Amino acid sequence: MQNQYELMVIFTPILNEDELKRLVGEYVKYIEDNGGELVHQEDWGLRQLAYEIDHKTTGIYHLFEFKAPGSLISELELLLKRDDHVMRFLTTRLDKYAVEWNKTRRERKAAKANEVKETQTEEA
Repeated sequence: MQNQYELMVIFTPILNEDELKRLVGEYVKYIEDNGGELVHQEDWGLRQLAYEIDHKTTGIYHLFEFKAPGSLISELELLLKRDDHVMRFLTTRLDKYAVEWNKTRRERKAAKANEVKETQTEEA
């Protein structure tokens, strides 16, 4: 049985855009190659940390939402622990209410982006 999970990863802020895309791609590929299915991902960008980690005050946040068998999670977390570019991560199994909430949040975000796009088009 496949559960739905949310994985928040804080990457080190010294990564450039190409390195970040490569790392994110590697994790997506790992999930898909091991029986998982990516539902959604978001790049939250560079953000201030609540406390200093390894003498760094900022980190690049990236959110993955995916379906996977439970056995994949321990392997994925071991991979994350071994990666020097990962400062912190948190994996959460989503219940049916959280899955529905995430779907609603994505739809609202997309509608708001379309609204902004239409407004910009009208102004031009």
